[in-house]
Amino acid sequence: MNVIVCLKQVPGTTDVKVDPQTNTLIRQGIENVINPFDTYALEEGVRLKERHGEGKVTAISMGPPQAEAALREAISLGADEAVLLSDKAFAGADTWATAYTLAQAVNKIGQHDIIICGRQTIDGDTGQVGPELAEMLGIPFVAYVSRIEELADGQMRVQRMVEEGHEVIESPLPAVITVVKEINVPRLPSLRGIARSKSAAVAVWTAPEMGVDESRVGLAGSFTKVIKVFFPQRVSQSEIFQGELASQVDCLVGRLKDADLT
Repeated sequence: MNVIVCLKQVPGTTDVKVDPQTNTLIRQGIENVINPFDTYALEEGVRLKERHGEGKVTAISMGPPQAEAALREAISLGADEAVLLSDKAFAGADTWATAYTLAQAVNKIGQHDIIICGRQTIDGDTGQVGPELAEMLGIPFVAYVSRIEELADGQMRVQRMVEEGHEVIESPLPAVITVVKEINVPRLPSLRGIARSKSAAVAVWTAPEMGVDESRVGLAGSFTKVIKVFFPQRVSQSEIFQGELASQVDCLVGRLKDADLT
């Protein structure tokens, strides 16, 4: 059972600041972590390998050099191999360019039975990379998977969450799935895993090594671009009306009529 798990390193806090000059997030001094939804994907991949008693789990991530820390953590949690896709050409990628880069990495890795992603990332919140990855690889996709019932003989049967309960989906392998947090409880790293993660080799693949079309990666390959990131300025004013209740109501109604509520 060969499993590929896609991970992303994200800021470990929602208290982020934006540089007003560059309109980018200020990441200095902010701890980065594995995207929480991706920890469920990793745990499920490790469980699949343990259940079948053979195969390997390969964790891949696209990001700057510091994203290696997330991959080493993945190794401490049970991943067998880790690959970091890191190149200046990948910078500024939207979900489409990211999915293309991941698809090229999957093709370079070779044989796999299933690709597991988290439902979405907490920084982008789009939930688009999983289905786009499946589309680029030309393989089936199932979203919101809450349970893998069976993987055998080139087929999988999974449960996916829907508003009314759940659906049971059967699909040929290989396939891409995105999982929800209800699928499992992620484990903590063991001492043995932590020791292994420190000495493990994390492969770093650049754009030339992957043979990508550089017009399809990073900012150049993105159909969407972030023009500006900002926090809305909230301005609040208050006024206390004096006098009898009826006069206070009249004053309030008058203020509402005069206010610009558009």
